[in-house]
Amino acid sequence: MLMSPQNLPENIRHVQERIKRAAAECGRSVDSVTLLAVCKSQPADIVRAAARAGLAEFGESYVQEALGKIEALRDLPLTWHFVGKIQTNKTRDIAENFAWVHGVDRLRIAERLSGQRPFHAPPLNICLQVNIGAEASKGGVAPAEASALAAQVASLPRLRLRGLMCIPPADLDTAALRRLFAKLAGLFASLNAGGAHLDTLSMGMSADLEAAILEGATLVRVGTALFGARS
Repeated sequence: MLMSPQNLPENIRHVQERIKRAAAECGRSVDSVTLLAVCKSQPADIVRAAARAGLAEFGESYVQEALGKIEALRDLPLTWHFVGKIQTNKTRDIAENFAWVHGVDRLRIAERLSGQRPFHAPPLNICLQVNIGAEASKGGVAPAEASALAAQVASLPRLRLRGLMCIPPADLDTAALRRLFAKLAGLFASLNAGGAHLDTLSMGMSADLEAAILEGATLVRVGTALFGARS
């Protein structure tokens, strides 16, 4: 669904208030949680309106759609995150145009991103996707294999390993969601105890951002609650 720019400020305020309440409930500062606005299917003028309303971090899932928006909005100080499934034939476009990638789950993809990242650009920020719900239909490294992949990715020269991300199974109740988010947070803590120096826990979306924040999310990826359901 395409949203009128007039609706955005109210939606943004509502999501920010949800984040604030969840952070307060677990004794955290609201500033410890980054709101990533997932703007796939939204035109550049809606993204511009969201930026005018105070947002600066935007996520895209489709490379070709994203490239036009990134070009149209180069006059704005926006940070672009790729949050979709990564195809090998799209890694160059991702490496050249995004600041963050949230879905790396294979060394081969990481190697391509590192090799194709322009030398004049800062290192590409990477979050490893972990298949925390062990779903055959979803991408992501198995939790038991995350440590080995993290070490490999951290050694690549044009990447900066920042954290972990997950997409939990659909239709779980809050208690089950919190258990999975806690599992990812535990893996995050374990990797840091081993010297990984991670700072980003990318988990939680429109329907479950509170549960994610309560379990330690530092970044929530929100689309529907800001822009409406896609038609």
